[in-house]
Amino acid sequence: MTDSPTRILLADDHALVRRGVRLILDAEPDLTVVAEADDGAEAVARAREHRPDLAVLDIAMPRLTGLQAARELSRTCPETRILILTMYDNEQYFFEALGAGASGYVLKSVADRDLVEACRATMRGEPFLYPGAVDALIRDHLDRVREGGTGSSRTLTDREEEILKLVAEGHTSQEIADLLVISPKTVERHRANVLQKLGLKDRLELTRYAIRVGLIEP
Repeated sequence: MTDSPTRILLADDHALVRRGVRLILDAEPDLTVVAEADDGAEAVARAREHRPDLAVLDIAMPRLTGLQAARELSRTCPETRILILTMYDNEQYFFEALGAGASGYVLKSVADRDLVEACRATMRGEPFLYPGAVDALIRDHLDRVREGGTGSSRTLTDREEEILKLVAEGHTSQEIADLLVISPKTVERHRANVLQKLGLKDRLELTRYAIRVGLIEP
């Protein structure tokens, strides 16, 4: 730990929740809340203003969600680490939180038990995952292995992965051909190979796959 306490931004649209969480954090000598926000957009503004060491963000907030705010903070305040505080024990939110740049995911129902340790772990550069999240990660990995024969998109060539990403982003074959300086026929051939290798039927399934392996953001 450094001598000075970890400076925290706390964002939640319920004042009562913020007050309770602040009491937990401010009771610790190595943690201090320096700013609060009641929606995601305000959280981003406060982070730019105060440059906190750590942002604790609720997922369900007006204007910008905690996940949208996390993505924005990862881009504009990369020195600020991020924890998601949520009532949702939900695998989809959990994976989206990791994809948005969060270092951890803490359930509000056990915040009094887990939040302080989550803050400290995040500042040590360690991920913080609640027990159900660890199970979700293992299941996700096993699902990917079963579906694609590998834990990632490495069954594809670099060119196929490049085309997969562009297709999933919504580009037409002609646009992809122009971007990569190849013929539309070559694009179609690569696309057919990708679908066949991954056992997928159409662009929707391909887009879901691209999100799952981290090629594009949801």
